Amino acid sequence: MGTRDDILSAAYGLLYRDGFARVSMDDIAAAAKVSKRTIYHHFDSKDALAAAVLGHQHALALAQFRAWGAEAESPAEYVAAVFAALEVWAKRPRWLGSGFTRLSMELAHMPGHPARTVARNHKRAVEVWLRDELARRGAPDADALALRVQLLMEGAMCLALIRGDPDCIASAGLVAVALACKE
Repeated sequence: MGTRDDILSAAYGLLYRDGFARVSMDDIAAAAKVSKRTIYHHFDSKDALAAAVLGHQHALALAQFRAWGAEAESPAEYVAAVFAALEVWAKRPRWLGSGFTRLSMELAHMPGHPARTVARNHKRAVEVWLRDELARRGAPDADALALRVQLLMEGAMCLALIRGDPDCIASAGLVAVALACKE
């Protein structure tokens, strides 16, 4: 791993745990064991760093998502597998939900922020991934079903975080499977 990757990894850990506003470039430099000057050599600003962190996480997240439900044959089996994987993820110690969603919420007052743009593109890519996987398994209206499943995923993760109850994801999964069975 190189210096840039070390910075991205340290920044992600801090931003995920503490949020954008509470993390300083000094904090990131200390966690990455580099100087602030080194960070600014790689990234023009904290905003650019946050966007790069999410861009890096985007590739990692999509790679993980692709493994979810790979063996499922029907749209309903696939949706069930996706929600089961989400629930396992949410039960990990110190789980704080989707970093993309959390950072977007924190920066809601800044619609043009580069990290929000990356998060929006990531969420669209997740929807496309869902659509393609559902279509591959024969869902008749994969576009509409993908959007509904994604809405349930996002809502379930948010409510699981708010309530401190990952079982919210299982409940939303039941609804999503029922939708997949109707389609």
